[in-house]
Amino acid sequence: MQETPRPLVAVLDYGIGNLRSAQKGLERVGAEARLTSDAALIRRADGLVLPGVGAFGPCMAALEDAGLDSEARRATAAGVPFLGICIGMQMLFEGSEEAAGRAGLGLLAGQVRRLPDGVKAPQMQWNQLQVRRPDPLLEGLDGSWVYFVHSFAPEPGPATIATCSYGGAVTAAVASGPVRGVQFHPEKSGRAGLALLANFVSMLAGR
Repeated sequence: MQETPRPLVAVLDYGIGNLRSAQKGLERVGAEARLTSDAALIRRADGLVLPGVGAFGPCMAALEDAGLDSEARRATAAGVPFLGICIGMQMLFEGSEEAAGRAGLGLLAGQVRRLPDGVKAPQMQWNQLQVRRPDPLLEGLDGSWVYFVHSFAPEPGPATIATCSYGGAVTAAVASGPVRGVQFHPEKSGRAGLALLANFVSMLAGR
């Protein structure tokens, strides 16, 4: 009996943060995950993942320097499923208060804002997902505890599919067309994080 090919996921390698943790998590849930900046490989991938840690400005600068901002826009325009993680999710938006004047990818409308006044920043803790709109990425994850490390988050808007409570409703996950993003770290979120990555891989397998 012939084995079903594993979906090919390109984890965009732009030299920022621990990109291999996302790659290893995707491999654990059945993807052929490649950490790459090679345009040819990216263009034949079934899905793309953009991790990010640190700050919005340096991450966007590094993505642009690697020429991967154009690859991200090309892929999403072609309907290729795309997942941004942590700063990678913030980069999906038009811009951020953290880096005034530095444009984001603009794949989603809106701005990234500082966490609400009166709460400790960064939020560095486990927090509970509150699913606002059903989406295959969050299947079975309503009420799950996941791990956050961030001081900024996108404004809640039409793309928001889940929030957490931290001085008010804070965007935890977004979806619009082929674009998905999560503010928390799946690779640090135990079973729930692996379940989310498995959901993403299942979406690719079902294309």
